[in-house]
Amino acid sequence: MYLPPQFKGDRVQAQALITDHPFASLISVDDAGLPYVTHLPLHLEARGEQLVLLGHVAKPNPHWRYLQARPQAVATFLGPHAYLSPKVYPDLARVPTWNYLAVHCTVQATLIENPVAKDALLKKLIGDHEPPYAEQWRGLGEEFAHKMLAGIVAFELEVTDLQCKLKLNQHRPEAHAAMKAMYGAGTPDEQALAGWMDRLGMGAGAPREES
Repeated sequence: MYLPPQFKGDRVQAQALITDHPFASLISVDDAGLPYVTHLPLHLEARGEQLVLLGHVAKPNPHWRYLQARPQAVATFLGPHAYLSPKVYPDLARVPTWNYLAVHCTVQATLIENPVAKDALLKKLIGDHEPPYAEQWRGLGEEFAHKMLAGIVAFELEVTDLQCKLKLNQHRPEAHAAMKAMYGAGTPDEQALAGWMDRLGMGAGAPREES
């Protein structure tokens, strides 16, 4: 993605965004050479320095076949985002913009076929979103679990490259106070962006570049 230096986030910030906003767009190339996109939750796992994303699709979804044939793919994550009015600037010669947080991961896919490994992957996703459901899942019985596991194709996505974009008007320090006040009193997304302004210490100026 287009990534001006003033908006470039680091690995720690990327991991935080993925953990807080795990619903991803997984993008592969289909058999016609066109992008094929599946929207799905992914579990982030750090194995030493290596980041891995874990997920699954329904067996009728052809996406797993595309990952099998062409293992390189892209997974994107979108964090909080919101409109920014030019009212935050002290002068009138300004235009609106849109602020957002995003992570793009280039990945190498490996399918997981072993039922035990698939079950372990599902338990990690359950742990992310509803830990108490793990007991219910165990209580459904082996026959039911086997049937459910047979209906999905699981995979590991090894992250080979990562880009993190934190577009928060870092290059317009004259607007930061008004922008933070506006976002802080706004929608949940806007409030989350105000929180990220605090997190990034937005008081310092940055080189002026267009976004």
